[in-house]
Amino acid sequence: MKTRKFLGTAAGVALGIASALPAQALTLRAADTHSEGYPTVAAVEYMGKLLGDWTNGRLTIQMFAGRQLGEEKDTIEQTIVGAIDLDRVNLAPLNNIVPETAIPALPFMFRSIEHMHRVMDGEIGQQIMKAMEKHGLVGLAYYDSGARSFYNSKHPIHSPVDMKGLKIRVQNSDLFVSMMTALGANATPMEFGQVYEALKTGVIDGAENNWPSYESTRHYEVAKYYTLDQHSMSPEVLVMSKKRWEKLSAGDQALLKKAAALSVPVMRDLWNKRVQSSRKKVLANGNQVIEKVDKQPFIDAMKPVYAKFANTAALKDLVKRIQAQK
Repeated sequence: MKTRKFLGTAAGVALGIASALPAQALTLRAADTHSEGYPTVAAVEYMGKLLGDWTNGRLTIQMFAGRQLGEEKDTIEQTIVGAIDLDRVNLAPLNNIVPETAIPALPFMFRSIEHMHRVMDGEIGQQIMKAMEKHGLVGLAYYDSGARSFYNSKHPIHSPVDMKGLKIRVQNSDLFVSMMTALGANATPMEFGQVYEALKTGVIDGAENNWPSYESTRHYEVAKYYTLDQHSMSPEVLVMSKKRWEKLSAGDQALLKKAAALSVPVMRDLWNKRVQSSRKKVLANGNQVIEKVDKQPFIDAMKPVYAKFANTAALKDLVKRIQAQK
């Protein structure tokens, strides 16, 4: 397997770097709102194993999964000040901090998962990571977040008309609030951990997310209509506290970058398997999944959202470059 061959080469290089470093043990604290076993959690744990192997246990990662250190908004703030070392978050909560992160989060920005990979694995993805640094964060890797789609407890959604008046939970992001407004729905910003109970009690009518999140949170049990409009393919990102990063030696920084890069194909493989198993479980539950969706009316409704968030020459250029990427 190519990944194994690359891992062997990378490990040899990493061990060469590590052998020249002083023996000072360091355990990095990592946060993730997802539970143990989720692909992003497993990927960061894989990073920790690599680092431990390469440094004979000197450099390791302690994972705090399942919102142990707070919701994403909280963990981002803690990461910026240095209380958390590594943080896996969606790009959406970063939109209000790093304007560049709003561009890949724009609705229907990517034509496919493959298109997203080409963009985010390349120069544009690196440019967005670089923009994070002046805000106290160092980007290490982009992880898949699949395609986010709408689900609700009221009725099937076939067009924007069906969304009118629905109370839809969104992430704490002005962009996602604007998207709901453009579609005629009532946006309800809410932390991820509160959504199940809100759906169950009728505080909200629906939400939007990918297959694994829809299934693993049991949202599919209380919101049985799932429309595959795939309005967002925005990736998730693993960031590190710049305060912690700057305290590391150049050698340890190199190790972290290498381990993060190697965790990406591992995460994507786990993700693809998880999508299939989640989909199977939801369908077995008898949920109504609307797979054939005319996306154009949804796309047309997004014009004011693009105008609001791609509002500078630099951001407009970023949009054009992403759309031009084959």
